[in-house]
Amino acid sequence: MKLESLPKSNETKARKRVGRGPGSGMGKTSTRGQKGQKSRSGSSISAWFQGGQTPIYRRIPKRGFNNARFETKFATINLSDLERFFNDGDVVTPEVLKERGIIKKQLNGVKVLASGELTKKLTVKAQRFSSASVTKIENAGGKAEVI
Repeated sequence: MKLESLPKSNETKARKRVGRGPGSGMGKTSTRGQKGQKSRSGSSISAWFQGGQTPIYRRIPKRGFNNARFETKFATINLSDLERFFNDGDVVTPEVLKERGIIKKQLNGVKVLASGELTKKLTVKAQRFSSASVTKIENAGGKAEVI
């Protein structure tokens, strides 16, 4: 048996040759129809394009999980505030800060930041301290205690 004597199969189909005259049945407009955006050369419209109307992915509200709700937020206070509102030898706690109106909410606790100078000897009790604030409090002769 030889290759040329094998029976013909329909596995290879001739490609569509468009724009080869009216006799081919695919002349003139080359199967693109009359006028319009899709009849022009180089036209390509993305699958999600909806003719200029607001697309569905912008009309429907966003859904899904976001960790922002579970973020731990701290009420912050600076050393300059402690210097202004407290006297030498006072004990500073989150409850005292809220009572005096220095912070509005305790949130997940109070964090003491190092902005400003501290000259008074204070005992500061808070949930968190910046490392610089601890050194400034101790240099002034006070104590920084983590609750």
